[in-house]
Amino acid sequence: MQVETLPKYERAYRVILDRLRAGRYPVGGRMPTESELASHFDVSRVTIRKALDMLVQDGYVESKQGSGYTVLTLSPASDTCLTSFTDAMLRAGREPTSRFVSIDRFAPGAPETSTLPPEMRGSEITRVVRLRMVDGEPTMLVMTYAPSALLHEASPADFPETGPEQSILRILQARFHLEWSAACEDISPVLADADMAQTFRIDEGTPLLRQACSAYDDNGAMVFHEDVYRNGPLSFSLTQASRKPRYPLRGS
Repeated sequence: MQVETLPKYERAYRVILDRLRAGRYPVGGRMPTESELASHFDVSRVTIRKALDMLVQDGYVESKQGSGYTVLTLSPASDTCLTSFTDAMLRAGREPTSRFVSIDRFAPGAPETSTLPPEMRGSEITRVVRLRMVDGEPTMLVMTYAPSALLHEASPADFPETGPEQSILRILQARFHLEWSAACEDISPVLADADMAQTFRIDEGTPLLRQACSAYDDNGAMVFHEDVYRNGPLSFSLTQASRKPRYPLRGS
């Protein structure tokens, strides 16, 4: 359907969503009021409220009585392990940063890929390693794996270390055009080895959480896998159903 033929509320929804993804409205910040948006789009408040309600349903913003609309995330989760860590920290008033560690490429069947799901071991794999920090303290060691064909010409410049765009979910979508709709997750305890103890500045043998997440497209093909080693608690915010974009997003 052509944009011009869409209902006014859906046209407003699309424009606001594009602005959200462009960083016009920061995570944790308040959206313009219904009156301001209605005036900007030259529509009624009923129309703009319908557009905002769509954003609420999609998980981008929340509405609180007397407080208007607040931006929750730029990457709504389709599954628990696909929740944006960057957005969660920004929403909590914390400062998330990333430290790029390495990009490694492994031949099919390489020992370094032996713990990956079987369907990923038959092709060349690219692994991106980053250390995620909160307020300057190391919090997560993140290893992201994907078929090298999907991470074509990946380089350190593709992985910002500050700001909202350091989110791996947005990097994979915007830079590498990856799309997924579901995920499988496994959480298990591990003990810090010497390298992880040095990374997290903790004693060797300290308990850590390993969160393994595999993301799949609509056809059931694995798009990427991530191993996250966390120093600290893990909490979830669950929803009744997964969310999918209502229309193709720019840059994805």
